[in-house]
Amino acid sequence: MRSKIASSIRFRRFTRKIAQRTAAILLAFVVITLCSVAAQTRPSQAPRLVFMTDFGLLDDSVAICKGVMYSIDPDLRIVDLTHQVTPYSILDGARYLFGATPYYPAGTVFVVVIDPGVGSTRKAVIVKSKRGQYFVLPDNGLITLVADRDGLEDAREITNRDWMIGSALSSTFHGRDIFSPVGAHLVRGDDWTQVGPKLPLERLVRLDLQPVRTDDSGIHGAVIATDGPFGNLVTNIDGSEFLKLGYHHGDKLHVTVGTTELELPFVLTFSDVPLNTPLLYIDSRGRVGLAVNQGSFVSTYRIKPPAQFLIARPKQ
Repeated sequence: MRSKIASSIRFRRFTRKIAQRTAAILLAFVVITLCSVAAQTRPSQAPRLVFMTDFGLLDDSVAICKGVMYSIDPDLRIVDLTHQVTPYSILDGARYLFGATPYYPAGTVFVVVIDPGVGSTRKAVIVKSKRGQYFVLPDNGLITLVADRDGLEDAREITNRDWMIGSALSSTFHGRDIFSPVGAHLVRGDDWTQVGPKLPLERLVRLDLQPVRTDDSGIHGAVIATDGPFGNLVTNIDGSEFLKLGYHHGDKLHVTVGTTELELPFVLTFSDVPLNTPLLYIDSRGRVGLAVNQGSFVSTYRIKPPAQFLIARPKQ
């Protein structure tokens, strides 16, 4: 009798262990499955849309545009590049695109609304670069710098009303009625060739930018912008082209900005000179810049873009 009871107890313990192991295996399977699903839907795989305007944040314009986008694709991820572009400054918008796009992968959609010609005969377009990025924007020159660096693959004029919102388009808010919904449709995966007719790339509007040139006197370029609130001057001279003149950190060089002539040190960073001292440096985007250490070059020298800019060759 006792042996039967002992055998029964051992059997129950055995079956309990089997049940526990089976439950553990099932739990592990469920966890692995959930992790796999989560990995397939993690945020890094979600759609990306980068949004830039000159609307500012004092009113509801940006929020309205985002509402339009989310109503079309609730899973959309929106990155705000900036909404503080200098009002009407197509050049500022173009250079911010130039600076930001290398850090985003192929397939990213950029919706850009700096549109002083809103409601006029200017076209609304989608442009695809050779890097595989898409740009939804007015055809007013915003794509110029990206086109010169990355090359363009295709362009379409936006004419399909099914990709827009509203029964009647506003003449002053195409950011809401055209660019936002088109961007959301594009990120959602809709066929962008249905947005409208093909547009020859050579017909896209370009900014009229004077090319940088080097001659016997030095390298000629232009001051094209200021660096946010700091008052640094941004030029269109690539740092690698400037270095071909033969300058090294610590050298003094002669520059002419507009009609102002200055002797400036070429330094690696701002703190290489005393406070309130002017300097020339290569900025984080690889362009020659002018600054005052913990001061404003704009305020100190009362120079604003656009302005012609010359760096003289080193004295022999």
